[in-house]
Amino acid sequence: MNPGGPSVHHPDPDQEYPIAELCRILEVWNRPEDPALSVAQAPVAPGVTTRLHRLTGTIERYLILAGQGRVEIGDLAPEVVGPGDLVHIPAGCPQRITNSGDTDLIFLALCTPRFTQAVYEDLDRA
Repeated sequence: MNPGGPSVHHPDPDQEYPIAELCRILEVWNRPEDPALSVAQAPVAPGVTTRLHRLTGTIERYLILAGQGRVEIGDLAPEVVGPGDLVHIPAGCPQRITNSGDTDLIFLALCTPRFTQAVYEDLDRA
């Protein structure tokens, strides 16, 4: 990769891995040399609710690609989401999502600045 110039990145689907949040992650783009943004694809299995968490100092957006879910963010009432919907989650805002369908719920998690484990706080453990 040329950090200062144009590039094309091809994520390897075999690099998807499970995380403690109860979903899987494929890091599409998360590079120290590009600290402004990270992009991860997150499949959630049917019937699963991710752990309640928040990101300190990082704004997150869920862009729903497939499936159906119910998202809970901050003080908003739970809301049904599906393909094409975008969920905006301010920094520090509690969040979780439930797959309410019978196939994987798949979304892109777009974080600004980029996601690092240091910004993640598990509120289910607090």
